[in-house]
Amino acid sequence: MSEFLQQLLAGLATGGIYASVALALVMIYQATHHINFAQGEMAMFSTFIAWSLMQAGLPYWGAFAATVVLSFVLAAAIELAVIRPMQRAPELSVVVVFIGLLVIFHSLAGWIFGYTVKRFPSPFPSNAWYASELMSAHQVGAIFVALVMVALLFSFFRFTPLGLAMRAAAQNPASSRLVGISVGRMLMLGWGLAGAIGAVAGMMVAPVVFLDPHMMTGVLLYAFAGALIGGIDSPVGAVLGGFIVGMLENLMGAYVVGTELKLSVALALIVGVLIVRPSGLMGRRLVTRV
Repeated sequence: MSEFLQQLLAGLATGGIYASVALALVMIYQATHHINFAQGEMAMFSTFIAWSLMQAGLPYWGAFAATVVLSFVLAAAIELAVIRPMQRAPELSVVVVFIGLLVIFHSLAGWIFGYTVKRFPSPFPSNAWYASELMSAHQVGAIFVALVMVALLFSFFRFTPLGLAMRAAAQNPASSRLVGISVGRMLMLGWGLAGAIGAVAGMMVAPVVFLDPHMMTGVLLYAFAGALIGGIDSPVGAVLGGFIVGMLENLMGAYVVGTELKLSVALALIVGVLIVRPSGLMGRRLVTRV
């Protein structure tokens, strides 16, 4: 029983990381109605930036804050320079652009930082009071960080004028323009927030899997499964889905399919959700009057 509980809690901690990436995916989907396949590679590149800043002598939290800001600016610049000119392009062309961004960020990281595996420090000391035999300090911290991000985003979108404007621009761009909302600026802000969230997720996962250009490949797939389970248009649902996928992945890997086939769990979840409930647990169902 204790082993089962340990696997469950470890899955919950991993799910916190998946939830963060799923949240970033949902942010961009709400803004553009497209899945950013480069989200994982952008998070990985941001983590390398944080590692470089720490190597240059910056303390962890200073590097953390600087990386979040730089990731926000980088993602906003990508929206302005790459995504915005593709607004009227066919959907397949936009998908190709996202795949191109994935390859570019992956190649850039390998070219600039190398392909050797690097250690990335955890901000949570191993002997912290909240650590236990069942969950390490970093696992508890990763869950806490994911929940804090959800709370901050919920408050931002629910209670601030800027957050309400972003929601309006994502849901009805035409009406938003009529009331004076700059839809382009809101979309750029949404991309920036997604880039910042992805950077936080990358810095949470790097101490677990080590830092290298391939580190986010599997994480993105699990996060995508979580976003679909919770609802690709629901930030809260995406976080819930990320936690569900993390627990299922750990339990299935430990007791059913084995470690080698854990990735197939995410693929099976994606297919199953698309067949049974495409809108996800908390996603909106679109009903068309005929």
